[in-house]
Amino acid sequence: MEFLQSIILSTIQGIAEFLPISSSAHLVLVPYLFGWDYRGLGFDVSLHFGTAIAVVAYFWRDWWYIIQNAFADEKQQAANRAANPNYLPSNILWQILIATIPAGIIGYLLANHVESWFHSPILIAITLSIFGLILWQVDLKAENTLKLSEINWKRSFTVGVAQCLALIPGVSRAGITLVAARSMGLKRSDAARFSFLLGTPAMIGAFLVEFKNIRHGAMNFYFFFSVALTAAVGYFAIKYLLKYLSKNDMKVFAIYRVVLAVVLLAVYLFALFT
Repeated sequence: MEFLQSIILSTIQGIAEFLPISSSAHLVLVPYLFGWDYRGLGFDVSLHFGTAIAVVAYFWRDWWYIIQNAFADEKQQAANRAANPNYLPSNILWQILIATIPAGIIGYLLANHVESWFHSPILIAITLSIFGLILWQVDLKAENTLKLSEINWKRSFTVGVAQCLALIPGVSRAGITLVAARSMGLKRSDAARFSFLLGTPAMIGAFLVEFKNIRHGAMNFYFFFSVALTAAVGYFAIKYLLKYLSKNDMKVFAIYRVVLAVVLLAVYLFALFT
């Protein structure tokens, strides 16, 4: 049973962390439906470690360019811009790091409280549906005029502040950052790419914060199996999401979120009155 749970929950995490459908909502709903007990901090860490590996593995070329540019002199930066005119601005590393600070501070101060305040299935169903509809409407009305090379401090910080809302179960980090990026006119696939780049420090930070608190015995076969499976599934989730968004809108994700909210609410009410 533990092996089966690892397969199911790692697969869900790998997919739902990167699609705008809320991994936290899925990781509440599935154990609730099957009556599974909480697997413990060690398992949570394995899932966060896997998603961090996935995003770094997929975007390693971007990160190599970003870090190189951040510490290059002006001549080298100019050469990089000439070679990649539509790529990323030279100061994007510092933009990302500064934009990560709001979510880091809010997460450190309120993470435990938010979990207790918003862990109700009813509230998760509400956030799933409301933010799903917001995602759909913003994506539908947004322009497609902004390039990744035009990301600046104000835009990066705006998306970073929006990322704070992802602490609430059902909102989705990918979903809320896509909403913020699309509202500024960034193309869908570029908005997703920027969302993942901005989320990389947050994913690594979530893993590191929890990792120091786990017991040595928690790092067993299931821990490393879950890390590997989450990373593999997450890698392909990123790949196919970017491919999908290059040609399609986000309506399907909004519909899925509303349907999931209805299912979650129905299951909760059924259990409450039976």
